[in-house]
This record gives sequence, C-alpha cells and structure tokens, in this order.
Amino acid sequence: MFTTTYSRVISLENPTPVYSLTADGNISSTVLVLPSRVLLPIHVAAGGLAIVLGAVALLVKKGGTLHRRSGLLFVCAMLVLGASASILGFRKSPTDSNVFGGLMTVYFVGTALTTVRPASPWTRGINVAALVVAVGLALVDIVGGVNAFNSPGGFRNGVPFQMLFFIATVMILAAIGDMRIMRFGMPRGRPRLARHLWRMCFALFIAAGSFFSIRARVAKILPEPITTAPMRALPILLLFGAMFYWLWRVRSPRTLPVLVRHDSMALTTPAK
Repeated sequence: MFTTTYSRVISLENPTPVYSLTADGNISSTVLVLPSRVLLPIHVAAGGLAIVLGAVALLVKKGGTLHRRSGLLFVCAMLVLGASASILGFRKSPTDSNVFGGLMTVYFVGTALTTVRPASPWTRGINVAALVVAVGLALVDIVGGVNAFNSPGGFRNGVPFQMLFFIATVMILAAIGDMRIMRFGMPRGRPRLARHLWRMCFALFIAAGSFFSIRARVAKILPEPITTAPMRALPILLLFGAMFYWLWRVRSPRTLPVLVRHDSMALTTPAK
C-alpha cells in the first residue's frame, strides 16, 4: 500500500504540489512555486524600466545606436512585464484582467519587433501565433465590454465598458494588419515603419497606463503634486502626442532614418 512522503516546500504561498513516485514505492510531493513576493518586485522593476526606455527610444534620433539599443532593451523589459503580469493575474483567477493585459503587452512588442526583423520561419511563426492571440483578445474584450455595459455602473473588474470596447477595436485593427501580413507579406518602406511605431507605442501605453491610472501606485514613488488626475494623465497624453507626431513624420515626404537595414526597398524619400 502506498504511503505519502512530502518533501520540502519551496514556497508556502499558493503552493502547487508536484507528485513523483520514489524508488521505495512512496509518493513524493514538492512544491515548485515562485512566490508573488519575488515575482511582484520583478514585475514592478520591469515596468519602470520599460517606461524609461520607451521614453528614451521616442526622444532620441531614430535609427541611431541609442535608439536601437534602448528599443531592444524596452522589448526585453516589456516581455518580462507582460509575462509576470499574466502569471500574477492567473494566480488570482484565470479570468483576471491582468492575464489578458500581459498577453496584450507581449503581443504588441513581439509583432513590433518582427516588423523590423528579416523575414524568416521564426518571424513567420511568431506572426501566426500573434494573429491567434489578437483574435482571442479581441473576443475577450468584446464579451467583457458587453458584460460591463450590462453591469451596474458600467464597469467590469474596475474597467469601464468604453475602455474595453476601445481595446477590442484596437485588437481587431491589429488582427486585420496581421492577416494582411500573412497574405501579402511584410510591407516595405513607410508602412513598415508605421506598423513598428504604433505597436511599440501602444505597448508603452499599456505599461504607462497601468501605472499612472492608479493613484496609490504613483503616490508610492512620485511626490504628492504628481498624484493628481491631470498630472497622471499628462504622460499618457504626451505619449500619444509623440506617437502621432512620428506617424506624421513617417507619412511626410521628409527624409527619415533607416530603421530596417535589411529592407531591399529604400525606407526614405529624399526631400525635394
């Protein structure tokens, strides 16, 4: 008859045991859980780095060494931010909003990165998986928006239905762009830069919005005058202002820096 022997517990916070059969016929159980008190600081640090690195990438000369390096570090920070957010949210509930917010973050930075990378089986595989994620997230946000609209106050998990429908619209547009990529290939020239730009900026919006939208979070780091609603909204407005400015620059006939060096078609048009 089997007996159960419990081995050491690595974490006592939300333990999830892993069972194994020992040589003497006993069942051994080991908990392999990274505690939230370890994962949460990693998540916060990644978010802070992402906001700083994203701002640097927006402000410095496009196509330069600093832009490329800060942009790549921004992607790494955002991947850690999104993955940790999804894990922390999943521990609370599989339907927690942070689960989908984390996936959305990973989706946008991943597709923004593949936009300026050479086409390969690796990038094509990522784009296929990204399309599935985009469609799934759009459906989740539509259902969430309908539920929030029919709820008292129009909120679902603290998120207003207007925001859920806005996110759903963005995800639908992103999915349409991904389907065009799958059918016609990656665009060249200015459309390619525009795709890279708006996806990176929207990922930064998710990171900045999750921080500045909650006054208690801002109050822990920044002084009291910065915690007012107008001051907390200012970084978001500046972010969208910078994004629309660069989208205008991309569409204008002015000479732009080359961001995709492997693109066989010139990405800039000499000014007349």
